[in-house]
Amino acid sequence: MNTAQQVKEFLTGLQGRIVERLEEVDGKRFQRDKWERPEGGGGLSCVMEGGNVFERGGVNYSHVFGGGLPASATAARPELSGRSFEAMGVSLVLHPHNPYAPTVHLNVRFLEACKEGVEPVWWFGGGMDLTPYYGFEEDAIHFHQTCKNALQPFGGDYHPRFKKWCDEYFYLKHRREPRGIGGIFFDDLSKPDFAPCFNLTKSVGDHFLAAYVPILERNLNKPYGERERDFQAYRRGRYVEFNLVWDRGTLFGLQSGGRTESILMSLPPIVKWRYDWKPEPGSAEDKLYTDFLISKDWV
Repeated sequence: MNTAQQVKEFLTGLQGRIVERLEEVDGKRFQRDKWERPEGGGGLSCVMEGGNVFERGGVNYSHVFGGGLPASATAARPELSGRSFEAMGVSLVLHPHNPYAPTVHLNVRFLEACKEGVEPVWWFGGGMDLTPYYGFEEDAIHFHQTCKNALQPFGGDYHPRFKKWCDEYFYLKHRREPRGIGGIFFDDLSKPDFAPCFNLTKSVGDHFLAAYVPILERNLNKPYGERERDFQAYRRGRYVEFNLVWDRGTLFGLQSGGRTESILMSLPPIVKWRYDWKPEPGSAEDKLYTDFLISKDWV
């Protein structure tokens, strides 16, 4: 079995396991939407809107290939411009109804760039991060500890490095604030060789449900009112701003001719913006900024 086939089998299996577990939590089924890309490849989008728990959620698998890498993939590696490519990954974003239940994102991906007469260049990337609207220390510690557990078997230096990378990547430069409380993020992972890089990426994907579902189940039935929903919609605006302005995955998908509906399923269905709004000092909303949207080692 070649390396790409190994990765494909893992990713499709991961998507299936996550979708099955989330359907158990919600009680409704994801819509399964198989699609093909005219330039090469396709995927399976599993999307839920108006669920019992999820206002919108998507767990997407894509496998695309083409004659030239998009600009977003070669910005940091211009020597790869013009190479053909094969890219595959699972990407998910979940937006629960309840403002006390956080939004979450996971991505694990593999990319190979080829050119006749030279060795292929490949790398893995991915990670997961949590975006609460109302912060709870127990949730933050659990999420970060599970991220650390995913990386610990591969060496003690990975978690602090990938946590810092996540904090720096999911940062809205124009707002000077993080998108959420972070997690782990990595890209261009190709050393020492294929097997350990693949195993690390698999471990990240396999730890997602353990990282998120206990947090979701703790919070999904908490009572809330219009105030909490209003603040959730306001903070969701930051999520939209990041994904449309800064996220390299969104840019890669759009630049490579990916399926727009699948790429933009990450955006929440109800969002609000306000002019120069500030939370009331000492309020639960203010606590999100003072205690959670800060650089902190949770574990």
